[in-house]
Amino acid sequence: MSNEKKYNTIIKHYEDCLDKHGDTHLGVDWPKAEDVNKRYRVMCDLFLHREKNLKHAKLLDFGCGAAHLLEYIQREEISGIAYSGLDISEKFVALSKKKFPQQNFYCLDILENSGSLPIYDYIVANGAFTEKRDLSYEEMFIYLCSALKIIFAKAEKGIAFNLMSKHVNWEREDLFHVPFDEIASFISKELSRNFVFRSDYGLYEYTVYVYKQPELNG
Repeated sequence: MSNEKKYNTIIKHYEDCLDKHGDTHLGVDWPKAEDVNKRYRVMCDLFLHREKNLKHAKLLDFGCGAAHLLEYIQREEISGIAYSGLDISEKFVALSKKKFPQQNFYCLDILENSGSLPIYDYIVANGAFTEKRDLSYEEMFIYLCSALKIIFAKAEKGIAFNLMSKHVNWEREDLFHVPFDEIASFISKELSRNFVFRSDYGLYEYTVYVYKQPELNG
């Protein structure tokens, strides 16, 4: 994405939230505390649904923010996960490293420097693509597709990400509402034909799972 990294406006917004609200759900711009655990559970279902006995599955939390997903994993005692976090914001990465000094955290822009990033079994992007702020829809969709290509290439088994739904009573201009058909067309052509849409958890968004291989039955 050219013209001075237009997604920097998104980064600044989240850092402003952190400065204002601190290490809370509001600090990563999730409005309702009661909804955040739903999102974490849905993200974890990417691998919990496929693997009943996880053993050292390497997970990257893309756009990790304050590493609240790791807090959820530890709180729910989900075992078999080797967690790493990535964020483009130095502020959030510094906070996450302070909270979890034993974990791996990366501060980088994958559109500019993804070569140093290891391969993971699974990658989740919770909230990384739900806000577009003052980007146009077209600019944000280009950013989304560019990022997903890189993320999917870094995942051995699958990825999960959420987007705002078009099936709502009204839309906010600063949020990224994406039609099912448009993202499905991109995924099937550019990533994989093995994908799942989830909009069964009561929020005005949906989560997409994209796998390298189809699910085996029996």
